[in-house]
Amino acid sequence: MHPLQSAGRAPDLTAAHHLLRHAGLRPTRPRLRLAWLLFCQGPRHVSAEMLASEVAATGFAVAQGTIYNALNAFARAGLVREVVIDGERTWFDTHVAPHHHMVDAAGHLHDIPADVVSLGNLPPLPAGQEIASVELVVRLRPK
Repeated sequence: MHPLQSAGRAPDLTAAHHLLRHAGLRPTRPRLRLAWLLFCQGPRHVSAEMLASEVAATGFAVAQGTIYNALNAFARAGLVREVVIDGERTWFDTHVAPHHHMVDAAGHLHDIPADVVSLGNLPPLPAGQEIASVELVVRLRPK
């Protein structure tokens, strides 16, 4: 069970508090609740809108702007990875280790382990630059 899972009970925000503090973030009440919702289910991809729906279902009121601000703070702190697929929709991935993605026609993301993809023949880099990361997105469509 993930450290933030509570097996159907009311959320135990102690682990969320520790997670945020360890990441250098102030554990505000909204951030604690959002962290618990994000990480209690293990690795997954969520949009701000999806998270807003989950928050609403708990009866806890969090403004949409607060959700966006918290997700962006979580991304800067390395707790989630921001994945922009089509320039219009941003996903936040709780699996932050290096990996790639497939996106299906419905817009759902699926992970591709980094070790199953081999990249070669990358172009020469500009002087003074090095590769920080390479992220592959495979777009799917129905047959």
